[in-house]
Amino acid sequence: MLKIQFKLVVLLLLMMSGAFAGEVVVIGHPSLSKMDAKTIQKIFMGRLIEVEGVYVTAINLKPCSLREHFLQDFLQQDDDKYTAYWMVRRYIGKGLPPRELVSPADVMAFVQITPGAIGYIDEKDLKPGLNVIAR
Repeated sequence: MLKIQFKLVVLLLLMMSGAFAGEVVVIGHPSLSKMDAKTIQKIFMGRLIEVEGVYVTAINLKPCSLREHFLQDFLQQDDDKYTAYWMVRRYIGKGLPPRELVSPADVMAFVQITPGAIGYIDEKDLKPGLNVIAR
């Protein structure tokens, strides 16, 4: 009985801390169209800087559960591998990691006003008028 109560308390704490995110939604500036996961992966790995004649700017969230979900779903990596990848690329002069913003609201605002910007948010934060380019 004590084990079950402990598990329920842990589950409740995780839910309250935001550790469980809904579906990750990739949003883009209106100048961008739908993209597949491979294209999104190339953008966030710094291997693709232009899509259909539009220069793209990837935006990450600071490390959080939503970022972990995005990295797993679209890049098949965890945060440690992703950070290490960018440390190496930066060291050898192959670019800088995507800019990091603090909140989904910051990502939405940046993406809406910056041509070519691409970021991700939790589906529950999705607002009308946002350009969803992948789920």
